[in-house]
Amino acid sequence: MFEPNMRGPDTQQSAMFSYLSPEDRVPAEHPLRPIRRMVDKALKSLSSSFGRLYSTYGRPSIPPEKLLRALVLQVLYTVRSERMLMEQLEYNLLFRWFVGLNMDEAVWVPTVFTKNRDRLLDGDIAEKFFSLVLEQAREADLLSDEHFSVDGTLIEAWAGQKSFQRKGQAPPPSDDPGNPTVNFHGETRSNDSHESTTDPDARLARKSGGHESKLAYCGNVIIENRNGLVVDTELLQCNGTVERDAAMLMAERLPGAERVTLGADKAYDTKDFVKEMRGVNVTPHVSQNHKRPGGSAIDNRTTRHEGYEVSQRKRKRIEEVFGWIKTVGILRKTRHRGLHTVSWIFTFTAAAYNLVRMRNLMSPAVQSV
Repeated sequence: MFEPNMRGPDTQQSAMFSYLSPEDRVPAEHPLRPIRRMVDKALKSLSSSFGRLYSTYGRPSIPPEKLLRALVLQVLYTVRSERMLMEQLEYNLLFRWFVGLNMDEAVWVPTVFTKNRDRLLDGDIAEKFFSLVLEQAREADLLSDEHFSVDGTLIEAWAGQKSFQRKGQAPPPSDDPGNPTVNFHGETRSNDSHESTTDPDARLARKSGGHESKLAYCGNVIIENRNGLVVDTELLQCNGTVERDAAMLMAERLPGAERVTLGADKAYDTKDFVKEMRGVNVTPHVSQNHKRPGGSAIDNRTTRHEGYEVSQRKRKRIEEVFGWIKTVGILRKTRHRGLHTVSWIFTFTAAAYNLVRMRNLMSPAVQSV
C-alpha cells in the first residue's frame, strides 16, 4: 500500500539562473538597512572630495564609495583582515548588497583593495566621513551642545617589545631572523633612547602603575552626554600629558560660543588643565584628586552644583565607546603602522560606532509578544 511521504528531496543540482537581486534577499527590517541609508547620504556629500583624489586618465580603480562601505562592514562585523573581507564579499549576499556589488560582479584582489584604501588617507576622508555622520545625528536632534565628557585609552601598536631597540645602534647578529632571542632584562629603556624598528611612531607607555608597559598610541574621544555619541577624536603619541593635551585640542574645536561643561576623571585634575579649560569657555567637571600634591584644582565653586554630579555619572559612558572600539572595531591592538594611518582608522572606527548608536536611537525597539 502506498504511503504518502512529505519529506522533501535532497536535490543537489545547481540552478542556472537566479531572478532575485541582493536587494530582494535582504529583509526590509534588517538592522543594516538604516546604516546603509546613513552611509549613502554621507558618501553622496563626499563625491567632490573623492573626485580630487583621482586622476583624469588611466585605468578606473575601485569606486571609493564601495571601498568605504566595505570598510564599514569590516568594522561592524569584526573582520580581522582585508583578505577575509574579500572572501566574505565573494559569497556573502548581505555583504554584497551593502557594498553595492551585483551577484556576478568580481571581487577585488586584497592587495588592490588595500592599495586603493591608502589613497583615501591623503584626503582626510575619515575625518570628513565622521563629520558628515555627526551632522546627521545633529539633524536628528541626537546631540547635546552643552555637556560633554572626555577620556583617553591606549591603542596597542603593531610592534613587539623586541623591536624596541636603542637609537643609532645596529642590532646584534640574530640567531633567528623571524623570532630572534633578545635579552633586555636589566636594561634601562625609554622613549628618549629607544625606538621601535617596526613602528617608529609608537611609544612605550602604560595606562597606570602596576600595568605592563607596551608600545602604543593614545586614542582620545569626546562624547556628548545626552546619548553618548562621539563628537571628536584625537590620536597622539604617548607621553606623560598626552590625555590632557588631546583634551585641550578637542575642547578648542567644540562648536558654539556658549559655555559648556566637560566631565573627566582624576587624571585631568591639574591646575594647568583647569585654567586652560576655563580660558576656552569650558567648565571642567573633573573628578577631584585630593592625593595630588597641592590638592585638587576643583573647588566648591564647581562641585556644589548639581550638574557636576550629573557629569560625573555621565562621563563613565565613554568606557562603552572604548569597549566597542577595542572589541567590535578590533582596535585593542591595531593592525596598522604609523601615526597618520592609525589615527585615520581610529576616527573611522568612531564613525562606525556612531552609525550603530544612531541606528539604535532612531529605530523603534522590537516589542516582545
